[in-house]
Amino acid sequence: MKPETQSNASAHEWIENVTFDELRVGQSAQMTRQVSGQDILAFAAVSGDVNPAHLDVAYARDTLFHGVIAHGMLGGALISAVLGTQLPGPGTIYLEQSLQFMRPVHIGDELTASVTVASLEAAKKRVTLDCEVTNQKGERVISGKAYVMAPVAKVRQPRPSLVLPHIEPPAAFTVA
Repeated sequence: MKPETQSNASAHEWIENVTFDELRVGQSAQMTRQVSGQDILAFAAVSGDVNPAHLDVAYARDTLFHGVIAHGMLGGALISAVLGTQLPGPGTIYLEQSLQFMRPVHIGDELTASVTVASLEAAKKRVTLDCEVTNQKGERVISGKAYVMAPVAKVRQPRPSLVLPHIEPPAAFTVA
């Protein structure tokens, strides 16, 4: 995936949380990434999901989706990234996630994952967030809800710089 798109330049250098006391219903955050063939290969390698719909061009061409599609949970992982790095951010404990997969994601699609605070549970410092992932056409590809325990202490850390290793594709896969 290409680096996330953010409007604030300093956001590239730091990750900072929003503590429970700073959260408000309606508050939201998002990130945008473009899906690449290497992303699909990396996700398959990490998850062990080698379904040919994700890795075999000839097989995938004859499916309902007429081509290789990304793993649904690859889009779900973008929601996790927003929760873990932006809202609420570092220190967030994931408790529950529901997802509905609505459209396929293809190589080259630009996905925007958004989370919005739906409700706050002060006694336990828990938060329900509406979650969605849309493509470059504005079409919803994933919809759901997350339930998290929000951090109570402020955290601000340098953003780690990560480089994915090159993963050799299977013979049936053509990296776009």
